[in-house]
Amino acid sequence: MVGFILRRIAVSILVLLAASFIMYVLAANSGDPLMDLSESTAANRDQLIAARVAALDLDVPPPLRYFLWLGGAASCLIPFAGSCDLGLTISNAPVLEILPTAVVSTLQLVTASFVLAIVLGIVVGVVSALRQYSGFDFGITLLSFFLFSLPSFLVAVLLKEFLALGFNNFLQSATAIPVWLIALLAVIAAVVWQAMIGGDTRRRLIVAGVAAAATVALLMYFNVTDWFRNPGFGPVGLLLLIAGVVVITTALISGLTNRRALIVAAINGAIAYIAYFALQGLFDISTVATVIILFVAAVAIGLVTGFVLGAPDRGMTARIGAIVAFFSFGLVILDRYMQSWPAYVGSPRINGRPIATVGAATPGFSGDMWISGIDTFTHLLLPTISLLLISFAGYTRYARAGMLEVLNQDYIRTARAKGLPERTVIMRHGLRNMLIPIVTLVATDVGAILGGAVITEQVFAIPGMGQLFVASIQRVDVNPVMGYFLVIAVTAIVFNFLADLAYAALDPRVRVVA
Repeated sequence: MVGFILRRIAVSILVLLAASFIMYVLAANSGDPLMDLSESTAANRDQLIAARVAALDLDVPPPLRYFLWLGGAASCLIPFAGSCDLGLTISNAPVLEILPTAVVSTLQLVTASFVLAIVLGIVVGVVSALRQYSGFDFGITLLSFFLFSLPSFLVAVLLKEFLALGFNNFLQSATAIPVWLIALLAVIAAVVWQAMIGGDTRRRLIVAGVAAAATVALLMYFNVTDWFRNPGFGPVGLLLLIAGVVVITTALISGLTNRRALIVAAINGAIAYIAYFALQGLFDISTVATVIILFVAAVAIGLVTGFVLGAPDRGMTARIGAIVAFFSFGLVILDRYMQSWPAYVGSPRINGRPIATVGAATPGFSGDMWISGIDTFTHLLLPTISLLLISFAGYTRYARAGMLEVLNQDYIRTARAKGLPERTVIMRHGLRNMLIPIVTLVATDVGAILGGAVITEQVFAIPGMGQLFVASIQRVDVNPVMGYFLVIAVTAIVFNFLADLAYAALDPRVRVVA
């Protein structure tokens, strides 16, 4: 194992050196970094040119200048030395000062869409594979190809026009959800759920009826309580949602017949529900660090209760306890955010139109952790959905194809022949092996995602890595380009290495040897 890691590090360093040299030379020769000053009519033009040449070493040929840059970049490997130097921009700003800001903006933009695309893509792809050649499968296939072919700028513009402006107008109009829209959503829910659940005609009709009735009841409840202007789960809604988390998690991982697992899940759900009432005062003075500590404590309690009460399969019950604790406490936190929604919408800076179409934050707006979090959410909602819709299509197709391939393997037929429940066959034998190609896809996508969604950032005016790269290339500003390259290259190398280790964890036939 140690030998494998050392070999990978050595090869990665060589690849990084070669790629960075090529990138530096190409960027440096892509134009004239003195063009803006050369065309200037300022009286001190010559002095400005001389100062930029001296600051950026422009009198040194690009191949040799690369080694000057490399010397400063290599000093970043020395921990706690404080000598890291990635050079200056054309504007004389240190790259180390602007790069973290761009990385944080991009991480805020892409993290939620990336995680949701993976989770939803896998879930929908697996269900589509299990319902192969059904109406649901054909519908998801059509939707996936449609979303995959959509240009990202078109998705962004459509979201601005219909989602942001439409929802903002709805909030300001003080009207209820129209009856025709409720009926349309009920029909859509009925069609989707009956196709996803499957079964004979009687079962499909029952599922469709229940889905339609539940949709109508929920939307009518939203109308009666004016939920979109004063959202919240409330004690009853939160209890039902936590109960759903308990049942679904237990059913997927162990089955509802496992009483110990169900008891562990119920205990952790009850703890989260009690925390909803006990922590309201603490939430009013909480910070991000407080919430993180509470999340860690909730997961730790889930692991401990699962381990203590879960004999003989303590590992499985510990996982169930941790998952239920995490998502149940997440619902509690989400409810607390929703409690601050009316104050946010009523702010003079927001003026009753909360869904933003540009920027990463409202200029001049401030508030506590909850209100600031809502402001970040409303600004990142549209770009997140835009990236999610496009990424979701690819993960759905990979998940469907991977699950179909796994279901035809001999070990799946053997598991079924042994009489194992279908849930066990799918979750323990099929899903684990289906994830192997997904791991490869995720590892290759991470670097590209950190590179910034260039078009999405341009449309929504988000100052992330994509905008930094485009602006630097246009100005022939080499040092920010190289800072961008380092972030992307190192991230790609690290995640590809983690993918290799994940193969060994997912597939027992794969072993990492020295």
